[in-house]
Amino acid sequence: MSDYERFIDGIKRKTGIDLALYKEAQMKRRLTSLYEKKGFKNFVDFLQALEKDRDLMNEFLDRMTINVSEFYRNGKRWEVLQNKIFPKLLQTNKRPKIWSAACSTGEEPYSLAMVLSHHISLSQIGILATDLDENVIQKAKLALYPERSLAEVPKDVQAKYFEKEGQFFKVKDDIKRTVTFKKHNLLKDNYESNFDLIVCRNVMIYFTEEAKDQIYENFSKALRPGGILFVGSTEQIFNPARYGFEVEDTFFYRKK
Repeated sequence: MSDYERFIDGIKRKTGIDLALYKEAQMKRRLTSLYEKKGFKNFVDFLQALEKDRDLMNEFLDRMTINVSEFYRNGKRWEVLQNKIFPKLLQTNKRPKIWSAACSTGEEPYSLAMVLSHHISLSQIGILATDLDENVIQKAKLALYPERSLAEVPKDVQAKYFEKEGQFFKVKDDIKRTVTFKKHNLLKDNYESNFDLIVCRNVMIYFTEEAKDQIYENFSKALRPGGILFVGSTEQIFNPARYGFEVEDTFFYRKK
């Protein structure tokens, strides 16, 4: 067993996270950079330190998960969501059940609430937002963002739902109240069911093909018939029928 395989085994026992389901070259490169920066010589030494040092473990989890996000990322897709997807979903459910999976620091679920507020009142909106990393969940709950994160937010939305705090922008409480954050591991934990919309963007590219298959199958089971999966701009599903999906629009898939 190689050093890296021993590391994978130890991390799985310690955290329940299976690094073997992430693309090896990318993950090894990211983690080697971290352990060298911390002064360790190999994965075995690094694992021993992680088992004793909670702060180091948190830093490892931050490095392992990819937390790059912004509001209304790839703005044209959000226009499709607002003008085509939500009106159709609202025909069958006036209070749609929505999940922002791998939500990172919260920009995505808050964007969902802002877009949906064009159609229904905030009091009718409830969004589940989950991530593997407890640190980013805490940042998401704080809801304080640098100006660059708002680059694609329409000016009227920015004026309505953000408050300036020094050099940062804070999401207003009426939007924050629409989102419930929880820790969730896409590769291990159970999925809720009967969702109208699941959004999981710019995460799948880091997983192996085996892991992607597992997640897409689970997403399909978690959606109601007619429900929509919204994926990232680099994550087109080339055989959606395999998972019980058909194309609704570019990067939007409807469960049959």
